[in-house]
Amino acid sequence: GSCGDDLFPSLSQTTIVSQLFQSTPSFRRELRSGWIAFGCLGGWVCSTRNDTRSLVQKSSVCARSSTARTSHRRTLAYQTTMQTVASSFLGTAMPKVAAARNVTSMRRTVAKKKATPSSMWYGPDRPKFLGPYSGDTPAYLTGEYPGDYGWDTAGFSADPETFAAYREAELMHARWAMLGALGCITPELLSTYGGVDFKEPVWFKAGSQVLTEGGLDYLGNPGLVHAQSIIAIVITQVILMGAVEGYRVNGGPAGEGLDKNYPGGDYFDPLGLADDPDTFAELKVKEIKNGRLAMVAMFGFFIQAIVTGEGPIKNLQDHLADPTVNNGFAFATKFAPGNL
Repeated sequence: GSCGDDLFPSLSQTTIVSQLFQSTPSFRRELRSGWIAFGCLGGWVCSTRNDTRSLVQKSSVCARSSTARTSHRRTLAYQTTMQTVASSFLGTAMPKVAAARNVTSMRRTVAKKKATPSSMWYGPDRPKFLGPYSGDTPAYLTGEYPGDYGWDTAGFSADPETFAAYREAELMHARWAMLGALGCITPELLSTYGGVDFKEPVWFKAGSQVLTEGGLDYLGNPGLVHAQSIIAIVITQVILMGAVEGYRVNGGPAGEGLDKNYPGGDYFDPLGLADDPDTFAELKVKEIKNGRLAMVAMFGFFIQAIVTGEGPIKNLQDHLADPTVNNGFAFATKFAPGNL
Protein backbone atom coordinates (compact mmCIF):
# COMPACT_ATOMS: atom_id res chain seq x y z
CA GLY A 1 0.00 0.00 0.00
CA SER A 2 2.70 2.52 0.92
CA CYS A 3 4.74 1.52 -2.13
CA GLY A 4 1.74 2.08 -4.39
CA ASP A 5 1.00 5.44 -2.79
CA ASP A 6 4.58 6.58 -3.37
CA LEU A 7 4.64 5.50 -7.01
CA PHE A 8 1.07 6.50 -7.91
CA PRO A 9 -0.16 8.93 -5.24
CA SER A 10 -3.27 9.97 -7.15
CA LEU A 11 -4.51 6.49 -8.07
CA SER A 12 -6.58 3.97 -6.14
CA GLN A 13 -5.31 0.51 -5.28
CA THR A 14 -7.31 -1.16 -8.06
CA THR A 15 -5.84 1.29 -10.60
CA ILE A 16 -2.37 0.65 -9.23
CA VAL A 17 -2.70 -3.11 -9.72
CA SER A 18 -4.04 -2.55 -13.24
CA GLN A 19 -1.15 -0.23 -14.12
CA LEU A 20 1.35 -2.74 -12.77
CA PHE A 21 -0.06 -5.51 -15.02
CA GLN A 22 0.01 -3.25 -18.05
CA SER A 23 3.27 -1.37 -17.61
CA THR A 24 5.56 -3.88 -15.90
CA PRO A 25 6.08 -7.17 -17.80
CA SER A 26 8.58 -8.36 -15.24
CA PHE A 27 5.99 -7.93 -12.49
CA ARG A 28 3.55 -10.04 -14.46
CA ARG A 29 6.14 -12.76 -14.97
CA GLU A 30 7.07 -12.81 -11.28
CA LEU A 31 3.42 -12.92 -10.21
CA ARG A 32 2.71 -15.71 -12.68
CA SER A 33 5.71 -17.64 -11.35
CA GLY A 34 4.46 -17.10 -7.80
CA TRP A 35 1.03 -18.49 -8.66
CA ILE A 36 2.62 -21.48 -10.39
CA ALA A 37 4.82 -22.11 -7.35
CA PHE A 38 1.82 -21.79 -5.01
CA GLY A 39 -0.13 -24.23 -7.18
CA CYS A 40 2.71 -26.70 -7.15
CA LEU A 41 2.98 -26.35 -3.39
CA GLY A 42 -0.75 -26.97 -2.99
CA GLY A 43 -0.60 -29.98 -5.28
CA TRP A 44 2.33 -31.38 -3.35
CA VAL A 45 0.47 -30.90 -0.06
CA CYS A 46 -2.63 -32.66 -1.44
CA SER A 47 -0.49 -35.44 -2.88
CA THR A 48 1.31 -35.81 0.42
CA ARG A 49 -2.03 -36.05 2.26
CA ASN A 50 -3.25 -38.72 -0.15
CA ASP A 51 0.01 -40.63 0.15
CA THR A 52 -0.15 -40.36 3.93
CA ARG A 53 -3.77 -41.58 3.97
CA SER A 54 -2.86 -44.47 1.69
CA LEU A 55 0.12 -45.28 3.85
CA VAL A 56 -2.03 -45.27 7.01
CA GLN A 57 -4.58 -47.55 5.35
CA LYS A 58 -1.84 -49.91 4.19
CA SER A 59 -0.33 -49.89 7.69
CA SER A 60 -3.73 -50.67 9.20
CA VAL A 61 -4.22 -53.57 6.79
CA CYS A 62 -0.73 -54.86 7.57
CA ALA A 63 -1.41 -54.53 11.29
CA ARG A 64 -4.66 -56.47 11.00
CA SER A 65 -2.95 -59.12 8.90
CA SER A 66 -0.12 -59.35 11.43
CA THR A 67 -2.64 -59.63 14.28
CA ALA A 68 -4.49 -62.38 12.44
CA ARG A 69 -1.22 -64.26 11.83
CA THR A 70 -0.25 -63.82 15.48
CA SER A 71 -3.66 -65.10 16.63
CA HIS A 72 -3.36 -68.04 14.25
CA ARG A 73 0.10 -68.87 15.62
CA ARG A 74 -1.22 -68.65 19.19
CA THR A 75 -4.12 -70.95 18.28
CA LEU A 76 -1.74 -73.50 16.77
CA ALA A 77 0.56 -73.22 19.80
CA TYR A 78 -2.43 -73.80 22.14
CA GLN A 79 -3.57 -76.80 20.10
CA THR A 80 -0.05 -78.20 20.13
CA THR A 81 0.18 -77.75 23.91
CA MET A 82 -3.17 -79.46 24.49
CA GLN A 83 -2.16 -82.32 22.21
CA THR A 84 1.09 -82.65 24.15
CA VAL A 85 -0.78 -82.83 27.49
CA ALA A 86 -3.29 -85.30 26.09
CA SER A 87 -0.48 -87.41 24.65
CA SER A 88 1.33 -87.53 27.99
CA PHE A 89 -1.83 -88.71 29.76
CA LEU A 90 -3.02 -91.15 27.12
CA GLY A 91 0.37 -92.66 26.45
CA THR A 92 0.58 -91.67 22.78
CA ALA A 93 3.91 -91.22 21.08
CA MET A 94 5.45 -87.83 21.66
CA PRO A 95 6.82 -87.46 18.07
CA LYS A 96 3.25 -86.77 16.97
CA VAL A 97 3.57 -83.36 18.60
CA ALA A 98 6.19 -82.28 16.07
CA ALA A 99 3.82 -83.20 13.27
CA ALA A 100 1.05 -81.25 14.93
CA ARG A 101 3.20 -78.10 14.87
CA ASN A 102 3.33 -78.17 11.08
CA VAL A 103 -0.45 -77.90 10.72
CA THR A 104 -1.31 -74.67 8.93
CA SER A 105 -5.02 -75.06 8.17
CA MET A 106 -7.66 -73.56 10.42
CA ARG A 107 -10.31 -75.98 11.63
CA ARG A 108 -12.97 -76.23 14.28
CA THR A 109 -11.89 -78.22 17.31
CA VAL A 110 -14.10 -79.95 19.84
CA ALA A 111 -13.05 -80.09 23.47
CA LYS A 112 -12.33 -83.60 24.68
CA LYS A 113 -13.24 -85.01 28.04
CA LYS A 114 -10.52 -85.04 30.63
CA ALA A 115 -8.69 -88.31 31.14
CA THR A 116 -8.78 -87.93 34.92
CA PRO A 117 -11.94 -87.28 36.91
CA SER A 118 -12.60 -83.61 37.61
CA SER A 119 -15.09 -84.34 40.40
CA MET A 120 -14.66 -82.99 43.91
CA TRP A 121 -14.56 -86.59 45.19
CA TYR A 122 -11.15 -87.31 43.64
CA GLY A 123 -7.64 -85.97 44.06
CA PRO A 124 -5.80 -84.45 47.02
CA ASP A 125 -8.55 -81.87 47.73
CA ARG A 126 -11.33 -84.47 48.07
CA PRO A 127 -13.40 -84.63 51.30
CA LYS A 128 -11.66 -86.51 54.11
CA PHE A 129 -13.08 -88.81 56.78
CA LEU A 130 -12.96 -86.11 59.48
CA GLY A 131 -13.30 -83.08 57.24
CA PRO A 132 -10.88 -80.28 58.16
CA TYR A 133 -9.74 -82.22 61.25
CA SER A 134 -8.44 -85.21 59.30
CA GLY A 135 -4.84 -84.04 59.40
CA ASP A 136 -2.28 -85.62 57.10
CA THR A 137 -3.66 -88.66 55.30
CA PRO A 138 -1.42 -91.57 54.20
CA ALA A 139 0.64 -90.79 51.13
CA TYR A 140 -0.56 -93.89 49.28
CA LEU A 141 -4.18 -92.73 49.51
CA THR A 142 -4.03 -90.26 46.64
CA GLY A 143 -7.75 -90.06 45.83
CA GLU A 144 -7.44 -92.15 42.68
CA TYR A 145 -10.09 -94.64 43.78
CA PRO A 146 -13.71 -93.60 44.25
CA GLY A 147 -14.75 -93.38 47.88
CA ASP A 148 -11.19 -92.77 49.15
CA TYR A 149 -11.57 -90.57 52.24
CA GLY A 150 -7.97 -90.95 53.41
CA TRP A 151 -8.70 -93.34 56.30
CA ASP A 152 -6.48 -96.39 56.74
CA THR A 153 -5.24 -96.49 60.32
CA ALA A 154 -4.21 -100.17 60.05
CA GLY A 155 -2.23 -99.67 56.84
CA PHE A 156 -4.10 -102.37 54.90
CA SER A 157 -3.73 -100.47 51.61
CA ALA A 158 -0.05 -99.56 51.83
CA ASP A 159 0.85 -102.07 49.13
CA PRO A 160 -0.63 -101.08 45.73
CA GLU A 161 -1.47 -104.65 44.70
CA THR A 162 -3.12 -105.35 48.04
CA PHE A 163 -4.99 -102.07 47.77
CA ALA A 164 -6.36 -103.04 44.34
CA ALA A 165 -7.37 -106.50 45.59
CA TYR A 166 -9.14 -105.06 48.63
CA ARG A 167 -10.96 -102.54 46.48
CA GLU A 168 -12.20 -105.30 44.18
CA ALA A 169 -13.37 -107.37 47.16
CA GLU A 170 -15.07 -104.36 48.75
CA LEU A 171 -16.84 -103.50 45.51
CA MET A 172 -18.13 -107.05 45.00
CA HIS A 173 -19.36 -107.27 48.61
CA ALA A 174 -20.98 -103.86 48.27
CA ARG A 175 -22.93 -104.91 45.20
CA TRP A 176 -24.07 -108.15 46.81
CA ALA A 177 -25.05 -106.26 49.96
CA MET A 178 -27.22 -103.84 47.99
CA LEU A 179 -28.99 -106.75 46.30
CA GLY A 180 -29.27 -108.63 49.61
CA ALA A 181 -30.67 -105.67 51.53
CA LEU A 182 -33.33 -105.14 48.88
CA GLY A 183 -34.15 -108.85 48.88
CA CYS A 184 -34.44 -108.95 52.68
CA ILE A 185 -37.03 -106.19 52.97
CA THR A 186 -39.04 -106.71 49.76
CA PRO A 187 -41.04 -109.82 50.82
CA GLU A 188 -41.81 -108.33 54.21
CA LEU A 189 -42.86 -105.02 52.68
CA LEU A 190 -45.14 -106.71 50.17
CA SER A 191 -46.68 -108.88 52.87
CA THR A 192 -47.17 -106.03 55.37
CA TYR A 193 -48.26 -103.19 53.10
CA GLY A 194 -48.97 -104.79 49.70
CA GLY A 195 -51.33 -107.55 50.69
CA VAL A 196 -49.24 -110.25 49.00
CA ASP A 197 -49.72 -113.65 50.63
CA PHE A 198 -46.38 -115.14 51.57
CA LYS A 199 -46.27 -118.24 53.66
CA GLU A 200 -43.19 -116.87 55.36
CA PRO A 201 -42.18 -113.31 54.43
CA VAL A 202 -39.25 -112.96 56.87
CA TRP A 203 -36.01 -113.05 54.89
CA PHE A 204 -34.17 -115.71 56.93
CA LYS A 205 -37.19 -118.02 56.83
CA ALA A 206 -38.43 -117.45 53.28
CA GLY A 207 -35.82 -119.65 51.59
CA SER A 208 -36.71 -122.64 53.74
CA GLN A 209 -40.04 -122.94 51.93
CA VAL A 210 -38.21 -124.59 49.05
CA LEU A 211 -37.73 -127.59 51.30
CA THR A 212 -41.43 -127.84 52.18
CA GLU A 213 -43.92 -130.01 50.35
CA GLY A 214 -45.60 -127.15 48.45
CA GLY A 215 -42.38 -125.47 47.45
CA LEU A 216 -41.78 -121.71 47.08
CA ASP A 217 -43.69 -119.35 44.84
CA TYR A 218 -41.69 -116.25 43.91
CA LEU A 219 -43.54 -113.09 44.97
CA GLY A 220 -46.40 -115.35 46.10
CA ASN A 221 -47.38 -116.04 42.50
CA PRO A 222 -47.19 -119.68 41.30
CA GLY A 223 -47.25 -118.43 37.70
CA LEU A 224 -43.79 -116.84 38.00
CA VAL A 225 -41.30 -119.32 39.43
CA HIS A 226 -42.35 -122.33 41.45
CA ALA A 227 -39.22 -123.61 43.17
CA GLN A 228 -39.35 -127.09 44.61
CA SER A 229 -35.80 -128.39 44.21
CA ILE A 230 -32.92 -126.84 46.07
CA ILE A 231 -30.50 -128.80 43.87
CA ALA A 232 -31.90 -127.26 40.68
CA ILE A 233 -31.64 -123.79 42.22
CA VAL A 234 -28.00 -124.31 43.22
CA ILE A 235 -27.02 -125.64 39.78
CA THR A 236 -28.78 -122.76 38.01
CA GLN A 237 -27.13 -120.16 40.20
CA VAL A 238 -23.68 -121.70 39.83
CA ILE A 239 -23.95 -121.80 36.04
CA LEU A 240 -25.37 -118.31 35.64
CA MET A 241 -23.24 -116.56 38.24
CA GLY A 242 -20.13 -118.48 37.22
CA ALA A 243 -20.54 -117.38 33.61
CA VAL A 244 -21.12 -113.77 34.58
CA GLU A 245 -18.20 -113.72 37.01
CA GLY A 246 -15.89 -115.37 34.50
CA TYR A 247 -16.88 -112.81 31.90
CA ARG A 248 -16.25 -109.98 34.34
CA VAL A 249 -12.79 -111.16 35.36
CA ASN A 250 -11.39 -112.67 32.17
CA GLY A 251 -13.46 -111.14 29.39
CA GLY A 252 -16.05 -113.30 27.71
CA PRO A 253 -16.88 -113.97 24.08
CA ALA A 254 -18.51 -110.55 23.71
CA GLY A 255 -15.34 -108.60 24.47
CA GLU A 256 -11.76 -108.73 25.70
CA GLY A 257 -9.64 -106.49 27.85
CA LEU A 258 -12.49 -105.25 30.05
CA ASP A 259 -12.11 -103.56 33.40
CA LYS A 260 -12.93 -106.32 35.86
CA ASN A 261 -14.43 -103.87 38.34
CA TYR A 262 -16.37 -101.79 35.82
CA PRO A 263 -16.69 -103.89 32.64
CA GLY A 264 -19.44 -101.76 31.09
CA GLY A 265 -20.36 -102.37 27.47
CA ASP A 266 -23.67 -103.52 26.05
CA TYR A 267 -23.99 -106.39 28.53
CA PHE A 268 -23.04 -104.71 31.81
CA ASP A 269 -24.24 -101.19 30.93
CA PRO A 270 -27.10 -101.56 28.43
CA LEU A 271 -28.55 -98.14 29.36
CA GLY A 272 -25.29 -96.34 28.64
CA LEU A 273 -25.14 -94.67 32.06
CA ALA A 274 -21.34 -94.61 31.99
CA ASP A 275 -20.87 -93.16 28.51
CA ASP A 276 -19.91 -89.74 29.87
CA PRO A 277 -16.60 -89.93 31.83
CA ASP A 278 -17.57 -87.27 34.39
CA THR A 279 -20.95 -88.91 35.04
CA PHE A 280 -19.24 -92.28 35.29
CA ALA A 281 -16.83 -90.93 37.93
CA GLU A 282 -19.75 -89.64 40.00
CA LEU A 283 -21.64 -92.93 39.69
CA LYS A 284 -18.61 -94.82 40.98
CA VAL A 285 -18.61 -92.73 44.15
CA LYS A 286 -22.35 -93.16 44.63
CA GLU A 287 -22.10 -96.91 44.12
CA ILE A 288 -19.38 -97.46 46.71
CA LYS A 289 -21.08 -95.18 49.25
CA ASN A 290 -24.43 -96.92 48.90
CA GLY A 291 -22.68 -100.28 48.92
CA ARG A 292 -20.93 -99.53 52.20
CA LEU A 293 -24.22 -98.45 53.72
CA ALA A 294 -25.84 -101.67 52.46
CA MET A 295 -23.10 -103.76 54.08
CA VAL A 296 -23.74 -102.05 57.41
CA ALA A 297 -27.50 -102.59 56.92
CA MET A 298 -27.00 -106.30 56.23
CA PHE A 299 -24.90 -106.59 59.38
CA GLY A 300 -27.75 -104.93 61.27
CA PHE A 301 -30.25 -107.40 59.75
CA PHE A 302 -28.11 -110.29 60.95
CA ILE A 303 -27.94 -108.93 64.50
CA GLN A 304 -31.69 -108.22 64.58
CA ALA A 305 -32.49 -111.72 63.41
CA ILE A 306 -30.30 -113.27 66.11
CA VAL A 307 -31.57 -111.03 68.92
CA THR A 308 -35.26 -110.55 68.14
CA GLY A 309 -36.10 -113.40 65.80
CA GLU A 310 -38.05 -110.94 63.65
CA GLY A 311 -37.56 -109.26 60.31
CA PRO A 312 -36.36 -105.64 59.90
CA ILE A 313 -39.82 -104.28 59.02
CA LYS A 314 -41.41 -105.88 62.13
CA ASN A 315 -38.59 -104.52 64.29
CA LEU A 316 -39.17 -101.05 62.86
CA GLN A 317 -42.92 -101.21 63.53
CA ASP A 318 -42.35 -102.31 67.13
CA HIS A 319 -39.80 -99.58 67.74
CA LEU A 320 -42.06 -96.85 66.32
CA ALA A 321 -44.96 -98.11 68.48
CA ASP A 322 -42.96 -97.91 71.73
CA PRO A 323 -39.42 -96.52 71.30
CA THR A 324 -38.51 -96.56 75.01
CA VAL A 325 -39.23 -100.28 75.37
CA ASN A 326 -38.44 -101.77 71.98
CA ASN A 327 -34.84 -100.78 71.34
CA GLY A 328 -31.39 -102.27 71.31
CA PHE A 329 -30.73 -101.70 75.01
CA ALA A 330 -33.82 -103.65 76.04
CA PHE A 331 -32.67 -106.70 74.12
CA ALA A 332 -29.06 -106.39 75.28
CA THR A 333 -30.02 -107.82 78.68
CA LYS A 334 -30.62 -111.18 77.03
CA PHE A 335 -26.88 -111.53 76.67
CA ALA A 336 -26.09 -110.74 80.29
CA PRO A 337 -24.06 -113.48 82.02
CA GLY A 338 -26.98 -114.40 84.30
CA ASN A 339 -29.39 -114.89 81.37
CA LEU A 340 -27.16 -117.00 79.16
